[in-house]
Amino acid sequence: MAGPRILVVGAGIGGLAVARTLARAGFSAEVVERDRAWDEVGTGIYLPGNAARALRALGLEQAVSERGIVIPRQRVSDHRGRLLVEVDLAELWDGVGPCLALQRADLHAVLLEGARDVQIGMGSNVRGLRENNGTVSVEFGDGTASDCDLVIGADGIHSTVRRLAFGSDATARPVGQVGWRFTTACPDELTTWSAMMGHRTAFLMIPIGNGRVYCYCDVVSTSGDDHEDFGRLFSGYAEPVPGLIDSVPDGALVHRSTIEEVALDSWVRGRVLLVGDAAHATSPNMAEGAAMALEDALVLAECLRRLEAIPAALAAFEARRRPRTDWVRAQTHRRDRTRYLPTVVRNMVLRAFGGRIFRSNYHPLRDEA
Repeated sequence: MAGPRILVVGAGIGGLAVARTLARAGFSAEVVERDRAWDEVGTGIYLPGNAARALRALGLEQAVSERGIVIPRQRVSDHRGRLLVEVDLAELWDGVGPCLALQRADLHAVLLEGARDVQIGMGSNVRGLRENNGTVSVEFGDGTASDCDLVIGADGIHSTVRRLAFGSDATARPVGQVGWRFTTACPDELTTWSAMMGHRTAFLMIPIGNGRVYCYCDVVSTSGDDHEDFGRLFSGYAEPVPGLIDSVPDGALVHRSTIEEVALDSWVRGRVLLVGDAAHATSPNMAEGAAMALEDALVLAECLRRLEAIPAALAAFEARRRPRTDWVRAQTHRRDRTRYLPTVVRNMVLRAFGGRIFRSNYHPLRDEA
């Protein structure tokens, strides 16, 4: 397979990782990004041990570690701050990699530097895809077109490539939660991944270094249209939650979103492939979105390098990746079922079996992708 023309759509975590792995495997790929400039605002991100291992394979683990901090433990408490379960992450991910937390923009910057030799076209949106005789004709928003041997959709949960190649039925679907994300000053007493759980609500706090903390909170919402002020939703929580909410200045950026997932029968349509959130987005409660995208990039490059024909490589990629991403989705559903239990029952379950649940959730992910 000499010199296939490869187009990667999307220059986020997945797209940049794909671009880097393809370049290191000897393939030439072009990346297009619909945004005209990088979003400098962003929030934080938590990377479990298998994400650190994938970054190591990409040659980027040290650069990411230097921009973030190691997270030693995960602590889950009730909304009054009473501990339900604590997990030693060094033990959980022993031999795999550290758990890291940092500004999402810093992770993106490292990946962007890692793909510095790849051509990236900013402000270039894909408007049409048409396959013909083993190639894909890609039409762009400015009226230009390009013929490619492979198009990789790494353009996120609301993927344009997925809509164009798979149809309007292949959409993200709500999981029944509304979430808010923001960063603010980190209290001195907050030193590790810490979650507090109330009645149909949860508030997660992760230090990300440089005196900042990343907060993610959500509420169960069957309509997906809960516009209640999130400060009121969490007003009954113990500190540090009220102080963190109060520390966000009026007018500061708080990201609000309906939490969705993507579940498809296939990620391949001819010579169009979906990766990352475009293919298999899940609820964030496993924090595996970035890890799955990074692993996708590594496995895809290996399959393309090993197999001569692109269709065979894409089939091998999906066969290898799907059991792992399906596992992650199943665990997010399992975790949601646990948190939806009556509060007293949920707290008893977490006190008695929380450590075992955490280990079970992540155990298969300790193995190589």
